[in-house]
Amino acid sequence: MVPDYSKVLQHWMETGAQMARAANPAMETFTMPALDEWFPTMPRDALEMTMGKTFNPEGLDARTRLLVTLAALTVIGGHAEDQIRITVRHALEAGATPQEVAETIGQMAMFGGVPAMHKAMEAARSVIAEHAAKEAGDDG
Repeated sequence: MVPDYSKVLQHWMETGAQMARAANPAMETFTMPALDEWFPTMPRDALEMTMGKTFNPEGLDARTRLLVTLAALTVIGGHAEDQIRITVRHALEAGATPQEVAETIGQMAMFGGVPAMHKAMEAARSVIAEHAAKEAGDDG
């Protein structure tokens, strides 16, 4: 007999909502604005150490892992906007180009749909613009 995992997930969601209401009624609908601004950009060396080839020298580098992560977050859609911003920022720091970021997001339209792709592209555009402004400021 195969368990019905949708019922398990629904039970977890209901239990989580009950726990949130019990702890603080306001937490049930709480959303943290600008979560992406709370996380600093990790330096390229730190990204490579934590997400790159440190533990698997023959594996994916940090840039590739972050682009794969961005693809998955794009498919998730609007629920991951802050995470998309963080991941784009880190991917750029790890050496990804704006073109690679855009292609990764664009490719996901067939998996997550055009609205999810569009939402991720909007978030990425703003991060890329901020990154470019920062880079221009560092050069001048």
